[in-house]
Amino acid sequence: MSIIVNLDVMMAKRKISLNELSEKVDITPANLSILKTGKAKAIRFSTLEALCKELDCQPGDILEWRVEN
Repeated sequence: MSIIVNLDVMMAKRKISLNELSEKVDITPANLSILKTGKAKAIRFSTLEALCKELDCQPGDILEWRVEN
């Protein structure tokens, strides 16, 4: 996939655990894990907004586009 999810990188930078972040953004740990590992097929803008607010970052810090070879 050409969209890369860097949620794990942002979580490490902010020193926040998956369970703590899931509570703060009101998403299940299982769904957050799916997103974190890049296995999600979609993300709601409201979820992306909540993640950005909690992690104090921009959407581009979490999502990255790369050309596939």
